[in-house]
Amino acid sequence: MQHIQSYIEEHKDRFLTELIDLLKIPSVSADPDYKDHVFQTADVIKDSLLKAGCDHVEICETEGFPIVYGEKMIDENLPTILVYGHYDVQPADPIELWDSPPYEPVIKKTDIHPEGAIFARGACDDKGQMYMHVKAMEFMTETGQLPCNVKFMIEGEEEVGSVNLSKFVKNNQEKLKNDVILISDTGMIAQDVPSITTGLRGLSYVEVEVTGPNRDLHSGLYGGAVANPINILTKMIASLHDEDNHITIPGFYDKVEELSDAERAEMAKAPFSLKDYEDSIGIDSIYGEKGYSTNERNSIRPTLDVNGIWGGYIGEGAKTVIASQAFAKISMRLVPNQEWEEITELFKNHFESIAPAGVKVKVTPHHGGQGYVTPIDSLGYEAASKAYFDTFGQKPIPQRSGGSIPIVSLFEQELKSKTILMGFGLDSDAIHSPNEHFGIWNYLKGIETIPLFYKYFTELSK
Repeated sequence: MQHIQSYIEEHKDRFLTELIDLLKIPSVSADPDYKDHVFQTADVIKDSLLKAGCDHVEICETEGFPIVYGEKMIDENLPTILVYGHYDVQPADPIELWDSPPYEPVIKKTDIHPEGAIFARGACDDKGQMYMHVKAMEFMTETGQLPCNVKFMIEGEEEVGSVNLSKFVKNNQEKLKNDVILISDTGMIAQDVPSITTGLRGLSYVEVEVTGPNRDLHSGLYGGAVANPINILTKMIASLHDEDNHITIPGFYDKVEELSDAERAEMAKAPFSLKDYEDSIGIDSIYGEKGYSTNERNSIRPTLDVNGIWGGYIGEGAKTVIASQAFAKISMRLVPNQEWEEITELFKNHFESIAPAGVKVKVTPHHGGQGYVTPIDSLGYEAASKAYFDTFGQKPIPQRSGGSIPIVSLFEQELKSKTILMGFGLDSDAIHSPNEHFGIWNYLKGIETIPLFYKYFTELSK
């Protein structure tokens, strides 16, 4: 496309300023204290889409946070690309582990990002990556190079399970009609190794509660005589894996797809340094399911992890108490063919069945979603591959991701569309963690690459 690099260079400072202003708004969907900020962010996205050239933009109310919908339809005979993203962010806790305040974005140089990276909650997940599409749209409309129709659907509940998005999609199939869905909420292998995510894991997220005595008890008077809910809960959780780190829930693996040796060999071609991986997260040894590589464990295999656990006294000093209750939050990442609702039910039945006498167990499902695999022989994948080749000088590697975007499978079910996942973040960007960041080079590279996807998808669709 003509002038794309010069356009980005000319407007680089403004592109950065606009993103930084967006990151200053703490749009945390999980915490009611930030409710007004989430609604404020939706208004900002609406204005940004209008300025980028959309002919129609509206804020679609839901029972929760709104969905921002925008479109520019130039010719009904041309293909339509639907862009999905989200403007809500994860909670920033624990705040004390951030090197700078999470909603006061700063640009700092790092070994991986010598040109600088923006440090702020949501920088990579997903405000920075979502906003690349807004700026790509601006370039195409300002220079008269938009080759096809485009629709935007930017939601505010992705980090809490996209509860209301499914209803919106089911009730607005004609409005959302498209030829391909484009998402940037994933990453790539390395700065010099572009990749396209071709698979996502599903998710089942539950909270468990173990209740023993009807009140907290003195550990001297009652210790050893009654079941301690914290002790019981930790034993129950420990039993969910065997000595090979294989999940012990009956039926859990019944529908797990087993990849062929040839497919696993192709995956193994992706560049990967075990030492760099360990060093990047400060560990001296890997850990996981026996018989699988690190990259396989976090992409093609299902997992079960405790995300939080609490109960009893955790304040300063000592308090000799047996807690009445203990709690944990548990997530299970699932592979294609595993039905998340079925897995949730299997977990619930098993966890309740292993509870000993003397305690009561309650399992509360929170949210979930299906895994997804996109074919590498589709027009969308070919268009993305051509776009990456133009800007990176090499073909991207197809890669399955360990993350989950539950609505992708919903899109295929309801809209009958394939999704192309063009991510520009890196594993080291600390999404969901303190000091989340997004490289300036990556941000601008995304703006440069996305318009080329539009160009090639339109050409290939003729």
